[in-house]
Amino acid sequence: MNEFQNQIQRITDWWYELNFSTLQKRGLLILAALVIAVSGFWVTTGKSEAVIMAAPIEIEAPLVTVDVAGAVTNPGVYALAGNARVIDAIKAAGNSLAGTDLSDLNLARIIRDGEQIYVSPTEKTKIPAGRKFATKKEIPTGPLNINRATAKQFEKLDGVGPVLAKRIVAYRAANGPFITLEDLDKVSGIGPAKFAQFKSQITV
Repeated sequence: MNEFQNQIQRITDWWYELNFSTLQKRGLLILAALVIAVSGFWVTTGKSEAVIMAAPIEIEAPLVTVDVAGAVTNPGVYALAGNARVIDAIKAAGNSLAGTDLSDLNLARIIRDGEQIYVSPTEKTKIPAGRKFATKKEIPTGPLNINRATAKQFEKLDGVGPVLAKRIVAYRAANGPFITLEDLDKVSGIGPAKFAQFKSQITV
């Protein structure tokens, strides 16, 4: 209490010691009262605005459309994310049929829009009733589809042996389906002369 009285006394002494006229002192009091009144008004009526944090926008990869055919449960056309892989396309088609060998496919390859992913059936594939596939035992009629043929089927082409046939399948698995027949020239071991030997026997 004594401290409060001391503060009041100090303010009173300071007020009387001011070298202001009576009129100036009154103006100072009015100004001080206005400052206190405005400050009190803002304190009692001011509103704080909540800061809304915007949620991060997730950009989805564009869709690509692929045709999944062959030894899968539900062959058909599927729309998948642009970064989907061959294994995702096969899963979208209900997975491969029991007994099917997927070693000819690069399951980790990113799919391309408009391509066909063909899962070749084997002798061990359990084919549902009503479904028919060309198996490895059957000799295909007409030109050989280079995007569907197995290594054994490539061996039937003129000038293609087991080693070169495996290279063709490995290149297709790593780089995706062939767009043109001439894309086979990119496979190591196939030159213009060898390509001319079997060009009439293949198709895409």
